Amino acid sequence: MNKDDLKHLCSKLPRYPGLMDKERYFNAAVLIPLVQQDNSYYFLFEKRAAHIRQGGEISFPGGKFEADNDKTCQEAAIRETEEELGLDRDRIYIQGRCDTYLSPRGITIDSFLGILDIDNVSELQPDRNEVEDIFILPVSWFIENKPQEYNLRLEIHPFSKADNGTRIDHLPVEDFGLPAKYGHSWTGLGHKVYVYSTPKAVIWGITAELVHYVIDKLIK
Repeated sequence: MNKDDLKHLCSKLPRYPGLMDKERYFNAAVLIPLVQQDNSYYFLFEKRAAHIRQGGEISFPGGKFEADNDKTCQEAAIRETEEELGLDRDRIYIQGRCDTYLSPRGITIDSFLGILDIDNVSELQPDRNEVEDIFILPVSWFIENKPQEYNLRLEIHPFSKADNGTRIDHLPVEDFGLPAKYGHSWTGLGHKVYVYSTPKAVIWGITAELVHYVIDKLIK
């Protein structure tokens, strides 16, 4: 590499650093919807339909970023909200973007704070194939009630076994002459999990992470 190569390399470095190799992960986009009632703001939540992935759990509207349909993650979040809640996109007002969240399962979440232009949730026509129920909770409840915190133990496995017992090497440790300790499972960093036991439902996982993020920004 010469000086010209170095100059070219530096010109390619991001002006605003993001997530390295983001395309390697499962990229999702989420709207954190706010509804105004009685001069106060409420979070709007969905209960996922029982037959879909993570059925019965509480979430915000969102889903996978689809390169064929979405130019940006913001467009993906709006599209998913429109589809799931049955609300025209011209009644969804984006207020700002949150930091990208990277889950320990390799999922990136680009989330957007938005206001839904509705007077009552009865105006929504949720897609029952995806959404069993919708409900709102005041933002103030989350300010007044901190989440419970738990720490999960994560492990990295260099191999696994198929249903027929065949060993599947995900990292050929011996072939590369790597230290023998990497031929066995090893622990990673613990993963903190937030759990809100609300009057409506238990909210945890990524949804709780996003709520906690918003509340933390609000009170600091």
